[in-house]
Amino acid sequence: MTSPLQIYDPRERWIVRAADVCLAPLSWMPRRAGRAIRRVLLMRLERIGDLLMAGDAIAHAQAAWAPAEIDLAVGSWNAAIAARIPGIARVVVADVPWLARDGRGDGWPALVRKARAWGDYDLVVNFEPDIRSNILAWMTGAPVRVGYDSGGGGALLTDAAPYDAAAHVATNAGRLIARAARAANIAAPLRSASLRLGVPEEAARNVRERLAAARGPLVGVHASGGRESKQWHLDRFAATARAISRQRGATIVLTGTAADRPLVDAVIRQLGDVPAIDLCGCLDLLELMALVRALDVLVTGDTGPMHLAAAVGTPVVALFGPSNPARYGPIGSGHRIVRVDLPCSPCGRVRRPPERCRGHVPDCMDAISIDSVVDAALAILDERSPRAVNAAP
Repeated sequence: MTSPLQIYDPRERWIVRAADVCLAPLSWMPRRAGRAIRRVLLMRLERIGDLLMAGDAIAHAQAAWAPAEIDLAVGSWNAAIAARIPGIARVVVADVPWLARDGRGDGWPALVRKARAWGDYDLVVNFEPDIRSNILAWMTGAPVRVGYDSGGGGALLTDAAPYDAAAHVATNAGRLIARAARAANIAAPLRSASLRLGVPEEAARNVRERLAAARGPLVGVHASGGRESKQWHLDRFAATARAISRQRGATIVLTGTAADRPLVDAVIRQLGDVPAIDLCGCLDLLELMALVRALDVLVTGDTGPMHLAAAVGTPVVALFGPSNPARYGPIGSGHRIVRVDLPCSPCGRVRRPPERCRGHVPDCMDAISIDSVVDAALAILDERSPRAVNAAP
């Protein structure tokens, strides 16, 4: 079980603890009286999977504070998806450097200016257990600020909640909205709500054109694990694709960003005569959403495309190693989780794996067999189209 403080390195953890000691007097100050909830800011500054796992909580917030105006703060990498969430009045962008993949992001002066300029909010909810984003929530000046204290900065919030490291991210997000509702004096139970993402027609049309030559079921293969600690063997991705295609007559669709090009090329070199469509680096985020919706199944690790597929209703075969599917698994039904129960797995140390797991495929990913992934994918295909069983020549 991983504590939210483990997102920091040891030196950073000491800084966070020291900062909490210095900030403690803020929690003793009188709280400003809350006011009618007219404008709400939801902060989800992390990666695409984190935003999508908070999707139902965002829908819960919209149900709780209707007809209030609800804005969403995200990183620029998620802006296109955030704009597709129904009911969001405005998407505001902040690229925090601790979450930007290239490490650039906005500097603190720019972040502070953005937080102060976001608007006059009655309520801010921060879904990230991190002292740094709690500082941004505090900078907005909202009279009610709700978030987690587990990553530091609880004194900056008017209502601080613990983060349950044993629960799914989506469960924690839903509980946080329920707590925010109580903090805003909403006594009625929250209505059940679910995120529904719509695919733009232009993106869907572009994807249909790219898939025009496909025959048989469409099987997506996303070979990049996103991080070295979550990377499966590339030759096993290729062998899995060959087996699925030959047993079910499937067309393989390869996905990835431009940075994933070397990984995808390594898979392509080992596909042989398997029919395949290479879309690595060819799609923007909305087109990727349209693509995964068109697939019959997506084979991937614990990645953003995994959550994107789940959000549009496409079943996934998800390979899990160091991360815990009970906390980060795809939301919804029909998915297959493939993992091996080693004594050290899931360790949760995705960003900073143990020394013995660096520089190669870690044991928890290495232990996943080709047959287990193929069997999971075939089971999904057969459930979706029983007549396709043994359809390959």
